[in-house]
Amino acid sequence: MLELLQQPWPWYVAGPLIGLTVPALLLVGNKALGISSSLRHVCAACVPAGIPFLTYNWRAEIWNLVFVLGIALGGFIGYRLLGHPDVIGISAATVRDLKAELHLTDFTGLLPRELFALDNLANWKGWVFLVLGGFLVGFGTRYAGGCTSGHAISGLSNLQWVSGVAVIGFFAGGLLMTWVIYPLLF
Repeated sequence: MLELLQQPWPWYVAGPLIGLTVPALLLVGNKALGISSSLRHVCAACVPAGIPFLTYNWRAEIWNLVFVLGIALGGFIGYRLLGHPDVIGISAATVRDLKAELHLTDFTGLLPRELFALDNLANWKGWVFLVLGGFLVGFGTRYAGGCTSGHAISGLSNLQWVSGVAVIGFFAGGLLMTWVIYPLLF
């Protein structure tokens, strides 16, 4: 059994298991799956400044904070106990394209170190990617009423048209970043 848990699961097993989390939460506790809202709950609990957006009964959503904590704890335990010791494999074609187009060289992890290392904060490109990008993702998540996964998994499975619009917007933004903005920065 442990060997089964240590191997990557195929998409046709992992995907439906993730997807079944949505109806399970609805059936068991009449709760909607949402991770990005947990940051609002933490801020409401820790920042008693009378800000209208943070003035609500966050204790009624404590289950959400426990759920997020369980995800983080499960990921940590899974990595420590079941983690795969090999270096993450990246397709040779992807490595070749990134080297040719963007002149990246360090592919020891899943993401190129030149783009996603904290020591990048020493230059303006690092600030754009890490700080401004993080702010825009956080702002966009709240403005869209949820994150990409929340809209794609929960919203679409609940047939919410606004989630369909959001998911189309996320993909359009991703394509715009990948093919237009990103090449201008490098």
